Amino acid sequence: MSIRTQKVAGLIRDYLSDPLRRIASEMSAGLITVTSVRVSDDLKIATVYLSVYGGKASAAKVLDRIKDEKGRIRHSIAGKLTLRSTPDLRFFLDDTLDAMDSIQALLDKVKRDDEAAGRKPYTEETVSDDDETDSEPTE
Repeated sequence: MSIRTQKVAGLIRDYLSDPLRRIASEMSAGLITVTSVRVSDDLKIATVYLSVYGGKASAAKVLDRIKDEKGRIRHSIAGKLTLRSTPDLRFFLDDTLDAMDSIQALLDKVKRDDEAAGRKPYTEETVSDDDETDSEPTE
């Protein structure tokens, strides 16, 4: 991304806060966070990644509501951006944190299984110097 697209992405992220706060309040959706905004090089498309925490409404319902109000959200942003045309907004749920939690749970399970089997956890001390494969070849 160029510097300009990064600046526009940052502005869009900032300007989304009020409309998303209003939607979260109306739906009792808890906290809606814009995790990232990516703007195409021609500034015509802005891809917005969201995470939804807590609240009574499911993340999928919140995303559907945001997509339904995309026109209003884009109009509110258009009044603040100083661009010839406002980028088309495309909203997606960001599942990065869920993936990180899944990976951490798998690592914790492996550690528990190793401890139950009596194996030592992997550390630098458990690897001997004889096992190194990047030693220099002898002539």
